[in-house]
Amino acid sequence: MGVAPEISPIVIFFASIFTSNMILANFLGMCSYLSVSSEFKTASGLGKAVVMVLVITNTVNWLLNKYVIIPFKLEAFSFIVYIMVIAAIVQILEMFLDRYLPDLHAKLGIFLPLITVNCAVLGSTLFQDIRNYSLLQSILFNLGSGIGWWMAISMLAAIKEKIAKNKMPRGLQGTGISFIITGIMALAFIGFSGIFVIQ
Repeated sequence: MGVAPEISPIVIFFASIFTSNMILANFLGMCSYLSVSSEFKTASGLGKAVVMVLVITNTVNWLLNKYVIIPFKLEAFSFIVYIMVIAAIVQILEMFLDRYLPDLHAKLGIFLPLITVNCAVLGSTLFQDIRNYSLLQSILFNLGSGIGWWMAISMLAAIKEKIAKNKMPRGLQGTGISFIITGIMALAFIGFSGIFVIQ
């Protein structure tokens, strides 16, 4: 692990929401983003779950990388360790939701376990490793990445709920309109690119 870059953690936080958004800039986590974006409440619930998973798993992964993987020269096993941590945290979160928020758990259904294979979660772990973030930088990067992902899926779901009552050409229904909306949102977020840059 090299020296942490001299970038303010606050800049990293806002950049990960706007200019380096996991969905709108890096296109990571698209499968669950497109699948669970038809209803705002469900999409927002999944977004909150992704925020929690990103912050918890990537903080644990950062600590494991610094204090176990690098000191014991286990870099070859880092991907396996990261995926095991992500799977364990998601399983714990799923049991928590099943116990205390059964309605949300029922609505998320199969998509909650899919957070385990959501490439945005593993991608943010790899980004923090490649960029040599400090612990504070890493926490704020992952918090911002989760909020950005949550914001993107919530906006898409809200827009799709509004247009669902209108007649639309057959070719634009479903995934077609989702890609168009996502493209327009990505163009809007490009407007922040001169303000926050982290890569």
